Amino acid sequence: MIILENITMREFRKYLKQTKTIVFPFGTIEEHGSHLPLNTDALIINETLRLVAKQRKFFLAPLTYYGVCTTTKDHPGTISITPETLRFLSRDLIVEAYKKGLRNFLLISGHGGSLHMSALKETAEMLVEELDGIKIAVFSPYDLLWKELSQIAETPNDSHAGELETSMVLYLSPELVKGRAPEEYPKIPRPFSVRDKVKHWPGGVWGNPKKASREKGEKAVKLMVDSIAGVLDMVDKRK
Repeated sequence: MIILENITMREFRKYLKQTKTIVFPFGTIEEHGSHLPLNTDALIINETLRLVAKQRKFFLAPLTYYGVCTTTKDHPGTISITPETLRFLSRDLIVEAYKKGLRNFLLISGHGGSLHMSALKETAEMLVEELDGIKIAVFSPYDLLWKELSQIAETPNDSHAGELETSMVLYLSPELVKGRAPEEYPKIPRPFSVRDKVKHWPGGVWGNPKKASREKGEKAVKLMVDSIAGVLDMVDKRK
């Protein structure tokens, strides 16, 4: 594994001859019900990418813990940043890595919030026009694998802090799961934006954590590993 923060500059030069690909993981510090840690998004994507790094050669950059949270931003523990901040940060990271010789960039997010993903994608769209020879992909594994992951979950429309996320934390770091929050779904009146989001979604759960299991988590993580490895193979083949 090429873990960026653990290598020396001499090793960086050596590995740069072997790969021009770097993966930037993005997570959040965000409520995930009363049973999962605030770093759930970060934990799942970072540990999944470490598994991918055992199979493929690429630079794995340090995790960015903070992201854009909207419906959860007022819940206890959530620390959000603005889309503008995320655009500036992701742009700076890519430009600096480009200056050091990297050319293939994957921005992979464990958080699938719409404004969060839009900010990252806006950065990609701007930089692909500005930097010569760049390949860039921005995605959340949940978007790529919505159908496959839905087949693992028993809960229809499972989402935030529900059956699947609880299952994956049970598989990756079971000691961090503190019981199970009750089944819940947000009651925000679509398509309206509301000020008091906690009033409409007090428990911060979207799904049924009680149906979670380590076995489901293992299946979900394996799907994510295989999917990300497939994108990395596409980067290597793409002219």
